[in-house]
Amino acid sequence: MDAIVFLNEQFEHIFGRLPEKMGFAPGRVNLIGEHTDYHGGHVFPCALTLGTWGAAARRQDKLVQFYSVNRSDAGIVVRRLGFVPDPRRRSWADYPLSMMCSLAEHGFPCESGVDLLLYGDLPVGAGLSSSASVEVLTGVLLRALFGFDGLSDEDLAKYAQYAENRFIGVNCGIMDQFSSALCKRNHAMLLDTLTLQRQYAPLRLEDADIIVTNSGVKHSLASSAYNRRRQECEAALRALSEQSPLSALCALTPEEWEMRKDAVTDPVCQKRARHAVYENQRTLDAFSALEEGDLRAFGALMNASHRSLRDDYEVSCPELDLLTQLAWEIEGVYGSRMTGGGFGGCTVSIVRRDARKSFTETIGKVFREKVGRDPLFYVVGPGAGAHLI
Repeated sequence: MDAIVFLNEQFEHIFGRLPEKMGFAPGRVNLIGEHTDYHGGHVFPCALTLGTWGAAARRQDKLVQFYSVNRSDAGIVVRRLGFVPDPRRRSWADYPLSMMCSLAEHGFPCESGVDLLLYGDLPVGAGLSSSASVEVLTGVLLRALFGFDGLSDEDLAKYAQYAENRFIGVNCGIMDQFSSALCKRNHAMLLDTLTLQRQYAPLRLEDADIIVTNSGVKHSLASSAYNRRRQECEAALRALSEQSPLSALCALTPEEWEMRKDAVTDPVCQKRARHAVYENQRTLDAFSALEEGDLRAFGALMNASHRSLRDDYEVSCPELDLLTQLAWEIEGVYGSRMTGGGFGGCTVSIVRRDARKSFTETIGKVFREKVGRDPLFYVVGPGAGAHLI
């Protein structure tokens, strides 16, 4: 069904009137550059054609009403304007509500209440940034509803990250929100997370596809070891800075890291920092490989990224390791790695088109035998950033 027709029908059914504004914000898949975005490093994501659609209208009172088509069992969630989410008592509505609170703290308060309806086709908990998609979309709709002049797409990404950090309790970097707000169709984005400078590279895959494979293991970054990984890296940065000032782990080249690594005496913290430094270099090398059309080099860097995430950063899980190992053994797979925060979720693979059937059938069969369920496959294309529809 057409998205505009669907949103109009759903909004009128739930709220008894038509919406004023409608929009879309994509999820993202990170091709390479994992757990570098909060270490001042580079990331290389592309937006997806999957994401979150939304419709909104202003109210005459101070109530905020949220409805998710995906969570219809929860009914309409009602809050008063200015209500601050409590991370200890989680509701799906905390994500759009957190964005409202973030905008207000940054000088863009809503003048009245709002009715907001959302629908998403991203698998929740799969590491494809469904939460960032909701936060950025909320910002896009509120900007249009209330005429927030001067609120740029880059601002939306920053304020959505603040919402996640401050109100949801996930100490995430900027990549997910930046990807949802600022990626371009048919391109991947190389983002320097320290300076927020970005370059776009056309995704010229020619005879290949991007396939995202969902392990079915749901992750929750707020309750996982995500924040602990960040603390371990911060400890490594402090130890390195005692030798000489260092702004971020990813300011080091691999050669500089090898010269200075002994300053980090904790072996766990040293492994975490090593991943950040080498992953940053892999990301820069992958950007160059893609510009040169060298998918074999790009794929080899993806494989190395997964091994580092598995062994040094320790954010993989047996199901993700199985998916990548199976992929590496299939002729026609350029590269495969876990994507997203980890502890579950998805892998991303670059697969030659003539190998796609072998890829899905072989992985599906072995995964089902070993894990007891079917993985889900998504052939995805690089979509556009958040926008009104």
